[in-house]
Amino acid sequence: MEDFLTIVRERRSANKFLKGIKVPREDFDSIFEDLTQAPTCFNLQHAHYYIGETEETINELYKASYNQYKVLTSSATIIVTGDKDAYKNAAQIYEASKFLKIIDEEEYEAMLKAINGLYEGGGAAFQHDEAIRNASITAMLFMLLAKNRGWDTCPMIYFDSEKVKEIFEIPENEVPVLMLTMGKMDPMSFRVRGYRKPQEEYVKYK
Repeated sequence: MEDFLTIVRERRSANKFLKGIKVPREDFDSIFEDLTQAPTCFNLQHAHYYIGETEETINELYKASYNQYKVLTSSATIIVTGDKDAYKNAAQIYEASKFLKIIDEEEYEAMLKAINGLYEGGGAAFQHDEAIRNASITAMLFMLLAKNRGWDTCPMIYFDSEKVKEIFEIPENEVPVLMLTMGKMDPMSFRVRGYRKPQEEYVKYK
């Protein structure tokens, strides 16, 4: 538990990285393997990750981020998207659960009915919000998993969504939710953590 708390307390949003450091593929593989444990509504797994790691792609993402320097110095810049149509894959996902005998035929049919009722009943606005909610949950876990392997990150919302969709050929059903820069923080850019509200200001019990 103490190791986990250390990761939480030491994770910072890095504003500048040491250039020229590559993220080994095995680190990404490990992070994404563990990321499958992230919670998602109805296990629909809305999030997709697009990794920019070549100099050419990072330069394009730098422009798409309105020339934010942290992108240019990053080892990788990642676009996290949420799939508005994730619910349409429910049959495939729950077919596997049925095959593994986690659920039976009756539970399978009930689950598909519940999912379709919720997502189709909620309409486009609900599907859009769900894509953002679920992708955001996994993005936070990604940053903690990256920190666990010694990598620093920074979540970003200020970027040209249409441009990043063009760079990665992201389909229309996916919403770009966050840009995550990743690398080794330049120690010269380290700052003491800013003011944090005391819990009395943001927690209410009733």
